[in-house]
Amino acid sequence: MNSIELGVFAAVAKAGSIGRAAERLNTVQSNVTQRVRALEERLGVPLFHRSKRGVTLTTAGARLLPYATRIAELLDEARLVTRDGAVPGGELRIGAMETVAAFRLPPILGAYAALYPDVEVTLDTGPTEHLIERVLRRHIDGAFVAGPVAHADLEATEVFDEELVLVTSPRVASVDDLRRDSRRAGKIIAFRAGCSYRQRTEEFLAREGLLGLSRMEIGTLDGMIGCVAAGVGFAILPRAVVGDASTAGRVRLHALPAEIARTTTVFVQRRDTFVTAALRCFLHCATGRGSAALDGDLVGAA
Repeated sequence: MNSIELGVFAAVAKAGSIGRAAERLNTVQSNVTQRVRALEERLGVPLFHRSKRGVTLTTAGARLLPYATRIAELLDEARLVTRDGAVPGGELRIGAMETVAAFRLPPILGAYAALYPDVEVTLDTGPTEHLIERVLRRHIDGAFVAGPVAHADLEATEVFDEELVLVTSPRVASVDDLRRDSRRAGKIIAFRAGCSYRQRTEEFLAREGLLGLSRMEIGTLDGMIGCVAAGVGFAILPRAVVGDASTAGRVRLHALPAEIARTTTVFVQRRDTFVTAALRCFLHCATGRGSAALDGDLVGAA
């Protein structure tokens, strides 16, 4: 077998049909069919169940697919190694939690773009679990997620130290108000499942005995702050990202117990992947700006 046959096999498995795979590979169906059959003959086993509706993997095909995918990734990495130079260039795929993307990342990206204009940066946002999975599957080169992260395949670098606060509408004077009447709290407003701040929220609710509250999932930081300001509910977020809303009187911030309040944002990347000059320099920008940016942001948000 060879890399071309394995690549065609993986494309058919992903597309679910010979025709769709041919379109994505910009070739004719007969060529795809020939490559798949040649691979099956070399291995001596069928790799697909074929029907009028398309193809599905056999047991042997399902076992082969991870290896075919990894071989394709290694070939891509080999091309990166040979093309990577001292001056960063090419594509850099970064992931970030919504709070980081909205508040922490813009100055880092600005500084990076000024230093390395030849790098094309793409950004993927989402909760911590989603981003970690994206890094593990090699869909992105690295991501800013909530720490700590303990995974054998990942390397984590601390970037920001955050203070989390309870964010409510201005009419909630203190946490005591919520204890006396949980209806004043409204809904739990959070990012979708996999967000680390949701776990902190659950810990806070259990500690305060606030049970049975309904939840509302919101995908953006601005939407979350807007709903809190309107009295729809409350959220737990980094103090730095809600400082302006607090200063403007739109929301009220309440300190959390120390064991819940402190969190670290880390940058995770795979241990076994070649680190390009673009990624290496980006991480240097992120960690080099981290402490100074954090100190200034927290002073302004206090």
